[in-house]
Order: sequence, then structure tokens, then C-alpha cells
Amino acid sequence: MADRVYEQAVAKLRHRLQLPPVSASVMRRRQERANWPVLHGFSTALVPRPSDWRPGLEVVGNWWPHHGTSERLPTDLEDFLRAGPRPVFIGFGSMAAGDGERLSDIAVRALRRAGLRGILQVGSAGLAAYGDDVLTIGDVPHALLFPRLAAVHHAGAGTSAAAVRAGVSVPVPVTADQPFWAGRLAALGAATDPIPFRALTAERLADSLAQVVKRHAYTRAAARGARHMAVEDGAGQALKAIRQLVRFNY
Repeated sequence: MADRVYEQAVAKLRHRLQLPPVSASVMRRRQERANWPVLHGFSTALVPRPSDWRPGLEVVGNWWPHHGTSERLPTDLEDFLRAGPRPVFIGFGSMAAGDGERLSDIAVRALRRAGLRGILQVGSAGLAAYGDDVLTIGDVPHALLFPRLAAVHHAGAGTSAAAVRAGVSVPVPVTADQPFWAGRLAALGAATDPIPFRALTAERLADSLAQVVKRHAYTRAAARGARHMAVEDGAGQALKAIRQLVRFNY
């Protein structure tokens, strides 16, 4: 399925490079026969490398965004974080377009039912709410924000990894691979059982939030995962593989 997503772009690139046309399925078979290297940018803390994978398929760890040492969160967000008890982040990233009003209402009712402060990230859904106990924000680096709160998220691969590295979460998978990553977070013990997106209610979310912020077992499991991730060097492994390919081909 992923090959088909990129098939048109690959065809255009091959034409520009004056290479003969080739279908995605043929290219996939060629790569398999040659044990062509594929680096998977996720952590074995969440998914161990399957024992039946062929040589060349490697799990190297996440490729984290770079943040400079001087980078800071916006002032209004820092002020909110310092103004009261540890809040909960709620965001769905690029998911749930058009569901902003429903999700915002669920989020605020769940937070208040659980007695928690909240930070809503606008995202594609268009989340928004206002009050002394809730703040609406735009895009901010997960690495700077997540260690300071619990998170409710759509369980995309990158967000799931960021949540484990930083702390605990409540996954609400929307589509595609998100139920898989949500299940892995729960299996690791760093998150509550997933709440399917269409089954999300204020009551279910409030119950999960109460669990994740009060039970130390979730925090301990996330800390174990974070320690595992800390010794992985996804970017370094990718660089090493690229250098080997360059030497092999040239």
C-alpha cells in the first residue's frame, strides 16, 4: 500500500533521471532479492525487531527533530504551566479535520470531570477552548512540552514515541496505523487502553485521565521505555547505512 502511495512520484523521478519505467511491485521484488537495506525509524522499546525479517531490514530507533539549546516554549504557555497543577495536553495532530467543536467540548468536559487543567492544541481538528483552567495553543515541539504533562493524542508513530520518551498518555487512535501504536503503548504499560476515536466520550476520557495521572505504574513503564530509547541512535545508524551504501555503489 505504501509503495502505491509513492508510485507516481517515483515514476516522475525515474523519468527525470532517465531510468526505465518500473512498477512498484517489480521494484519491491528486486529490493527483496538484493536484501536491499530498509531502516525503520521506530524504537524496539515499542516493537522488537520481528525474528522472521530478512537481512537488511533493521530497526534503528526514532529520528527525533532537532531543537537548539536556546529554544523555548511560548511565554503564554510557560505562564500557564507555572500557574497551577500539572496539566493535560490534548491534541490530534493532522487528524480529525472538521471534528473540532465536538472534540473541544468532550475535552473540556472530561478535564473538568477529572478535576484537571488542560492544554488544547489546535491541529487540523481545530480544537479551541478558553478559561482559567484551559489554554489553546498552536504547534510547539513535543520534546519541550510533553515531559511537563500527561498527553491525550491520536497515536501516530512519532507522537506515540514522543509520549513514551516524555511520560504517560491516553491514546485515541483515529485511522491507519494508529490503533497499532496505541495498542503497543498500552502493552508497554505507558498508556491506558486505547479509546477508539468514534467511541470517545467525556466520561470515558475523564476515567482514562484519572487512571493515567494517579497510577504510578504508568509512569514507571514510560520511564523504562524512555531509558531504552535514550541508548538508541536512529540518526547515527541512518548516517552509517548511507555511508556504507555510498562506498558500495561508488
